[in-house]
Amino acid sequence: MNENIFKTICDFYSWKNASFSNIHSGLINSTWKVVNNDDEFILQKINTSIFKQPGFIDANLKLISSYLKQHHPGYLFTSPVANNNDETLCRIEDGYYRSFIFIKNSFTIDVVQTANQAFEAACQFGKFTALLDGLDAPKLKITLPDFHNLSLRYHQFEEAVKSGNSGRIEETKSDIAFIQSKKNIVEKFENFIHHPEAKQRVTHHDTKISNVLFDKENKGLCVIDLDTIMPGYFLSDVGDMMRTYVCPVSEEEADYNKIVVRKDFMKSIQDGYLKGIGNVLTLFEKDNFSLSGEVLIYMQAIRFLTDYINNDIYYGCKYPTHNSVRAGNQIRLLQEYQSAII
Repeated sequence: MNENIFKTICDFYSWKNASFSNIHSGLINSTWKVVNNDDEFILQKINTSIFKQPGFIDANLKLISSYLKQHHPGYLFTSPVANNNDETLCRIEDGYYRSFIFIKNSFTIDVVQTANQAFEAACQFGKFTALLDGLDAPKLKITLPDFHNLSLRYHQFEEAVKSGNSGRIEETKSDIAFIQSKKNIVEKFENFIHHPEAKQRVTHHDTKISNVLFDKENKGLCVIDLDTIMPGYFLSDVGDMMRTYVCPVSEEEADYNKIVVRKDFMKSIQDGYLKGIGNVLTLFEKDNFSLSGEVLIYMQAIRFLTDYINNDIYYGCKYPTHNSVRAGNQIRLLQEYQSAII
């Protein structure tokens, strides 16, 4: 980080003896650890190429923080640090920054290694939504429009098949045919969201395991990385966990024979989430629990394949067929997942 920028940030927060170190570049936001005398903070720069309205994120976190302080003051919520003027968003020349208290004796993990980790994470995400059940979700601002709108993603896929790279369309015709053959998942998604017992609630939308803090006893403490919190359906949070926890390899794996579904991890997600969320879900939602994984895995396969056909305009790629490989990976995962839930 540029020293002048850091000085401006220190002035904003009245940090007098601060030092900083990069802790990871992050997939989205840049992140540093700041030590100021005896205090420790996490400092982040918001990626405005993805989050076009940083003020929306700030407003959401203030709303949620205020609600939790009033109704659940004992919950560990990593709310942004305010300066002496009660401002939590630092805007300077090169972008927007915010800071959070560093939670001591906590850690995150990048890859789910045990079913218990899956249980603990799922419990934390369920608990988060349950604690905020009394908050009117539509009051939250939309930080990523149509983020988990499967109907839109399928429409974008159809447009790409009509007008995308003809060579890539020919090359991936078997994957295209598979996506088309599974269009009933779009229909199930639409039937779900239009059902009167499907409720929009405060939803995290990015439930990868690294977005949970654990304590030294390997118990979940709280959820973090809250930029994607928006009104949404439980399908988003549970589905993203199913997509990223149940398989021992990631979406980057090119050897599809390594893509399997660990049923004990699936059960741990279900048990953990239902424990955390308590009696908040309706019977209809519980009956559609497994649909969550179908929707999110299918949607990610569509997004990778669409991007490949459109010449990789959204996702970065490290080699020419990277997004095609990712799409194939998610297609295989969907096949394995559907076999597991039969």
